[in-house]
Amino acid sequence: MNAHGTSANPRAAIIAASVSLAVGALLLGIKFYAFHLTGSSAILSDAMESIVNVVAALFALVSVIYAANPPDSEHPYGHGKIEFFAAGFEGSLIIVAGCAIIWESWDKLFAPVPLSNLDAGLGLLIGAGLVNLLLGLGLVRSGKRLGSITLVADGMHVLTDVYTSAGVLIGLFLVRLTDVAWLDPAVACLMAANILATGYKLVRRAFAGLMQEADPRLLDEICVVLSARRKPAWIGIHRLRAWRSGSRVHIDFHLILPRELTLEAAHAEVNAVEDILRAKYGNQADLLIHADPCHDQECPECSQEPCGTRAGAARAGCLWFGDTASREREAPDS
Repeated sequence: MNAHGTSANPRAAIIAASVSLAVGALLLGIKFYAFHLTGSSAILSDAMESIVNVVAALFALVSVIYAANPPDSEHPYGHGKIEFFAAGFEGSLIIVAGCAIIWESWDKLFAPVPLSNLDAGLGLLIGAGLVNLLLGLGLVRSGKRLGSITLVADGMHVLTDVYTSAGVLIGLFLVRLTDVAWLDPAVACLMAANILATGYKLVRRAFAGLMQEADPRLLDEICVVLSARRKPAWIGIHRLRAWRSGSRVHIDFHLILPRELTLEAAHAEVNAVEDILRAKYGNQADLLIHADPCHDQECPECSQEPCGTRAGAARAGCLWFGDTASREREAPDS
């Protein structure tokens, strides 16, 4: 990661998105050719989803390029949230594709159409499916490594195309073996249900990111990291807030310190906490830590020695957890 918090290798993310677009366009042509040969509604539905893949890959490429821009005066927290828009856009397109597949196939369930050139169509779909499988897995892996939700979403989208192709292949094999033509649209409808579920998950994830929904896993992860390196002067934390925006992580909380510390000493403790978090999340972490002086009722949670203001016995500090660390601090005893 660089000092601005964008991906350490934004060029790799752009290359991955470009490959996705190029391969998607090639496979789109192959699938429409397979439909031309066979007349299969399932293959047509698969090709229609591939149109969505190409449009989504183009949008992913644009968003990855934009998200790689460093923070500026108008966007001090970076441009990473565009990736949530991209993920939501892709999820919406997946839902539209699922509905279109059902729309295309429903009538043919009751009025089956004979298929032709099935062997050629099967061969083309098998090849396209294998290429899509490798592409989808590669995009998801690259997205996780680079911290790009857009690449992960694009990879998931491509993998849904693999599932669709697999369902289409099963349907065509059954049609070839049994000559029961309605199996073709029936399998297409089943695959559409899976596509709709995937689209919903992507849209849900995008909305969670845009609305800065609490991430319990991230909060717990932060608490584990700090607890493992906890110093006696770190009495407690509260009002912990954390969210992700593209490759950036935003963390803010209040750190309770012994009230006898000087301003300089308190500042040094805050810097020590920041060093631990930056070692975990790199320079892409935006940190805001507010130092609070301790209260007498917090002495049982404090292991700081010596302490000239202690009102209770010192003991080892308790472990921190995300659900408790995110709460407001208790008011001091009157």
